Amino acid sequence: MKLASEIIIAPVITEKSMSGGESRKYAFKVAKDANKIDIAAAVESLFDVKVAKVNTVNVRGRLRRYGRYEGYTAAWKKAVVTLKEGSKPIEFFEGMM
Repeated sequence: MKLASEIIIAPVITEKSMSGGESRKYAFKVAKDANKIDIAAAVESLFDVKVAKVNTVNVRGRLRRYGRYEGYTAAWKKAVVTLKEGSKPIEFFEGMM
């Protein structure tokens, strides 16, 4: 089993993901082989919160060109974590809102 810091790679910081903070939803870039149970356990242990549900999305790589050369960016997995009603917000995202 992987460590929690190996499952949760980075937060997804976009305008849309930051607006989800009011509804207790937070987005993270996660390991491609992590499942919803692993992601929920990792978030609970890292941020000391209670997770209500986890939604995952496999994000495809985008086509990029540099002059006559073209290729795809790396594909990655995104998890949207919803916290339980009485749970405190994650402090990492609070300073960015």
